[in-house]
Amino acid sequence: MFQTIKNAFKTPDVRKRLLYTLLLIVLFRLGCYITVPGIDTLALSDLTSQSTGSLSGLIDLISGGAFSRFSIFAMSISPYITASIVIQLLGMVIPSLEKLIKEGGEEGKAKINRYTKILTLVLALIEAVGIYMSYSSSYSAYGVFINPGFATGALIVLSLVAGTALLMWLGEQITNRGIGNGISIIIFIGIISSLPSAITTIYGLIFTSNGFSTTGLLISLGIIIGAIILVAGVVFVQQAERRVPVQYEKKVVGRKMYGGQNTHIPLKLAMAGVMPVIFASSFMTFPAMIIQMFNPNIATQTGFWATIYKFSIATSTSQVGIGYTIANAIVYLLLILGFTYFYTYATFNPAEVSNNIKKNGGFIPGIRAGKPTTEYLSNIMSKLTLFGGVFLSVIAILPMLMRFTGLNVAFGGTSILIVVGVALETIQQLESRLVMRHYKGFLE
Repeated sequence: MFQTIKNAFKTPDVRKRLLYTLLLIVLFRLGCYITVPGIDTLALSDLTSQSTGSLSGLIDLISGGAFSRFSIFAMSISPYITASIVIQLLGMVIPSLEKLIKEGGEEGKAKINRYTKILTLVLALIEAVGIYMSYSSSYSAYGVFINPGFATGALIVLSLVAGTALLMWLGEQITNRGIGNGISIIIFIGIISSLPSAITTIYGLIFTSNGFSTTGLLISLGIIIGAIILVAGVVFVQQAERRVPVQYEKKVVGRKMYGGQNTHIPLKLAMAGVMPVIFASSFMTFPAMIIQMFNPNIATQTGFWATIYKFSIATSTSQVGIGYTIANAIVYLLLILGFTYFYTYATFNPAEVSNNIKKNGGFIPGIRAGKPTTEYLSNIMSKLTLFGGVFLSVIAILPMLMRFTGLNVAFGGTSILIVVGVALETIQQLESRLVMRHYKGFLE
């Protein structure tokens, strides 16, 4: 990995992309500290210190602390993620949209991207209004807003929506002119920005106000060792692949002979990457955000909607009880599995791969070409996807259940999955760009 980064900085084209990406990351982090107009920062700090372990925890983690600071990036990129989920799901039920996604080509991708952006702005507007209403109703005693009123509310909502739009643009620029994976890198930076805080927490366990703590040292070592094992497991699963052998027949064209080579199809164990976890997290917390928008005091109430609210926020807090957490974990697991299958088969079509092998005169040893090859590939993909989905689910759910043992891990399973997955994807993209650069240099 370090050698790849070193080589990237030595290559002029790739170095420009890296520096451009770093510049946009700096802009993102600066924006996380720019509070929206009309906010009393002292009152907000007092409120933040007293309201912990709520729905805002997950949003604050992804946004890199921007939510707790009420900055222009407070909503982070979550409206874009939700909009992407909605567009993909609508593509499964609307034939014209499905055709546009699968057969639209570059023009179709541009239209889908335009629809996603429009829906993102709509969802961002709804979420911004909900945040303002929640703060103005539930936390009015803290005096968070300097001059409460329509003008202040409109300015705050506009600032939040503009911040999300700017983040969407930054992500697009990183994808097109940077090193790629723009949206994922923004989430990645938001998560690792809490690393210094996690180190401070571990230091506080070891060196307490009463001096050195042996118990704190053992707990800290357990957390560090557990994190290392978890990272190693995630790297292994993300990099693991099943290689399906493919053999091509020899054929003579004119005076030349083509084919006759043996190759393989690399089928990754976790082909969908970390996107199922990101989408499932956003999907689980979205109902709570909508409910809280219409009823800011829902957390202290009872009834049907209060039950739905507590069930939804169980992903990010243990204060709702073990029953809600177990129910939430089951639905969370099913969502991750569902999104894993959806994304895997959206990127890998066994029938299409089978037809391409047949057209090029290839075959899988021991398997007849055509439908048997499609069924064989589908069977392999089904097993790989099931294992990969279950692994992602267990890693994401385990920290939720560990909270009831009194052990709060600063970096949860979802965070590690996202960080490691994005880091691996970024390194792979850098390697592919370096290979392309070497090929161009060789041809020139």
